[in-house]
Amino acid sequence: MSEDRNIVIVGGGFAGTTLARTLAPRLPKGWRVVLVSEESYTTFNPMLAEVVGASVFPEHVVAPIRQMLRPGETSRFVMGRVTGVDAERQRVQAQTLAGPKEIAYEHLVLAFGTRAHLDLVPGLEQHALPLKLIGDALFIRNRVLQRITRIELEHDPAERRRLGHFVVIGGGFSGVEVAGALADFLRSAARYYPQVRPEELQVSVIEGGERLLAELPDSLDHAAARSMRGRGIAVRLNALAAEVDADGVRLTSGERLGAATVICTIGTRPNPLLDALPLPRLRGRIQTEPDMSVCGSPQLWALGDCALVHNQATRQFAPPTAQFAVAQARALARNLLARIEGRPTQAFGHVSRGMMATTGHLKGVASVFGLRLQGLPAWLLWRAYYLSRMPTAGRKLRIWIEWTWSMLFAADITHLRFTRTGEAEAEHSAAAAEALSRIQPQP
Repeated sequence: MSEDRNIVIVGGGFAGTTLARTLAPRLPKGWRVVLVSEESYTTFNPMLAEVVGASVFPEHVVAPIRQMLRPGETSRFVMGRVTGVDAERQRVQAQTLAGPKEIAYEHLVLAFGTRAHLDLVPGLEQHALPLKLIGDALFIRNRVLQRITRIELEHDPAERRRLGHFVVIGGGFSGVEVAGALADFLRSAARYYPQVRPEELQVSVIEGGERLLAELPDSLDHAAARSMRGRGIAVRLNALAAEVDADGVRLTSGERLGAATVICTIGTRPNPLLDALPLPRLRGRIQTEPDMSVCGSPQLWALGDCALVHNQATRQFAPPTAQFAVAQARALARNLLARIEGRPTQAFGHVSRGMMATTGHLKGVASVFGLRLQGLPAWLLWRAYYLSRMPTAGRKLRIWIEWTWSMLFAADITHLRFTRTGEAEAEHSAAAAEALSRIQPQP
């Protein structure tokens, strides 16, 4: 890697890609942005529920970083996993497909987000399905189709009910949206499974607090709960999971929910890389100055979910949401340019434009600039906003076509198995050998 004056960004999520795209065209001559990410794409996490519900294809809720960044003279993308930082030599160590590499930096920006935390409840890691990555969403959809198929072949009524019960832990935005998408998907798919009765398919949401969507006004919380219950979703408030096992969830009240599938939308933990960096932390996140520089390290900066950034506009810490990650990225781009040009940096300040969530097909709730919306208007606004966030006109058009298609036709119930030819042949050979051993006489 050349010794150019690099601004190295670690992380290819909303924060990292927005910062790179904003900063690269404005850099003075001799400077360059280098974005390092383990994945070659950015996942639009708010749309993962759409993948679970088969409203869009999985590949359409991710965007290739190279396509977003358009590497050139002032920008470069390196696909690799950062393994360490040498602050004295100002070098980043990364493991790439070509082996270990060192990347020199003048400024280093940490935007590597967080990971799913599955140690919050006993049994959660072993028996629950997290929803944080595109692979998680596709796996959940496949698992749902497997459960419905098994119900058709099962004769025990109690076991059929357990197989058809899907429990979502967490009543925040992700939990509410995946529960609504899942209920719609089950209703649409059930027509192709005539041996499965509608009452054998149930979605439940358990939330430890007194209300769903705690960040929204009370009236919208009540509207979301009404909408979900009207779609047959069981909403359980003040319900804490005490244990998860292969047969369902046990609540702290002692009540047991029999379910073959548990989806987890709660809990995050720091990226393991953070443990290898001697940085100040508070609440498990990197502690920053008001301008997003790391406390005591003027060449280091942090933003997004991995950083604890003070919001001057509210006098509180900024929440770990995509909206604030984008706002922080744009503010940090200005601060980096100011630092390069010898001008003073500015404290981060952002007033939320609002929040919104879908609760199912044609249903949603939204609070935008003080305006409260419910039902179809909120649902349309949600889709319009996230469609506008997608890069490139081609990707926008494909998603719009898929959304329109899903409004007119039944959900796709294809169970995708990514099995290579050799693996399939090995499975068939093993199955044939087992069947043959059963019919051959024993000596």
